[in-house]
Amino acid sequence: MIEAIFQYEFLRNTFITGLLIGFIAPLLGTFIVVRRLSLIADALSHVTLAGIATSLFFSKTFPLFAGMNPLYFGIGFSVIGSLLIERLRLVYKHYQELAIPIIMSGGIGVSVIFISLADGFNTDLFSYLFGSVSAVSRMDLYLILGIAIFVGIIIILLYKEWFLLSFDEEHAKVAGIPAKFLHFLFMLMTALVIAASMRIVGILLVSALMTLPVAASMRIARGFKQTIWLSILFGEISVIGGLISAYYLDLAPGGTIVVLSIFILLITILLKRLRTKGVLWNVRGERA
Repeated sequence: MIEAIFQYEFLRNTFITGLLIGFIAPLLGTFIVVRRLSLIADALSHVTLAGIATSLFFSKTFPLFAGMNPLYFGIGFSVIGSLLIERLRLVYKHYQELAIPIIMSGGIGVSVIFISLADGFNTDLFSYLFGSVSAVSRMDLYLILGIAIFVGIIIILLYKEWFLLSFDEEHAKVAGIPAKFLHFLFMLMTALVIAASMRIVGILLVSALMTLPVAASMRIARGFKQTIWLSILFGEISVIGGLISAYYLDLAPGGTIVVLSIFILLITILLKRLRTKGVLWNVRGERA
């Protein structure tokens, strides 16, 4: 595949995009998991699907939208969905988790309607659902690069604030941290990362890339920063290995990336068990 990357532009675009997604998805996913908001990624991915389906219908029905990149509609819908989730969390203060299934259901409903209007599934829609090795254009790469730079800079600048919000929100508010604004910004970034990741991983599987590497790193990491770096490492391994496997086996990359992520998770769980047993054996040996 290395030779093919230098030979074909679409493979270069896909590989570079994969490296970017493998970095920003687990990076943001670490904060998502710690804040117990993992299902938000699923909700926004379904809202993004609604945007893609709407774009495909509009491009087929109205000449004005014929050449528009569906990624723009996906990002727009994802951002709107994140704002609605945040609004509903304020409406249902004592039942904030209701916001997620409400938006997820709405996203699925709108998706089904516009998929039906667009005469069902087609090749373009399948590439958005499950990812594609050949679907990433140069414009997609530039857009995803911009999102990656934006997310990386914001996390670096606001790392301490988000760290405190993730582990002790009440203390963060008392300390004068603008919790509402930071939470809104966090939701916006999540929406952008999900929309950016769908080209490689696919809409239906993007949440896995944001949570599985984090779940694996949490089994063996010692401290929050180490969890972040291990999550990024596992995410990059999953993406690179998944893209190579998808290329040679002619498969959708989303599936291979997720399966590899699960395989890494199982290895870390096994290592954790072996480490725990080793400690127990040492303690028993010392007592004997």
